[in-house]
Amino acid sequence: MSNADILILVVDDEEMVRENLEAYLEDEGFRVVTAGSGEEALDLLAHHRPDVGIIDMRLPGMSGNDFIIRAHQVLPTLRYLIHTGSTNYKLPSELIAIGVERTDIHIKPLQNMDDLVQGIYRRLAAPEQA
Repeated sequence: MSNADILILVVDDEEMVRENLEAYLEDEGFRVVTAGSGEEALDLLAHHRPDVGIIDMRLPGMSGNDFIIRAHQVLPTLRYLIHTGSTNYKLPSELIAIGVERTDIHIKPLQNMDDLVQGIYRRLAAPEQA
């Protein structure tokens, strides 16, 4: 699978963060869709089938954790990376149960954007969860 075959969903309420991630990932050859809230991202799932979601945890309205739980019900094949500014973020058991791992947490600001790309590859290589 080439990067051009991979669709990434970026969910972040900070427009600059969203645009920077989108530009970087597109430069790496990925296809990207973005949303500024969990609700907007759920609406996108009606029209797009992303492979990996890069999800901020602090979102207006629905939290990133709640989005992941709801999105997993809609699209169980979607894999997740957490992109948060919270250095003390702890994975809830509901996310662990659907395959999100501690290594999937990326703290903002990223020192090396390639870590995110490696995370995408790692998530795609991982076995699917129920």
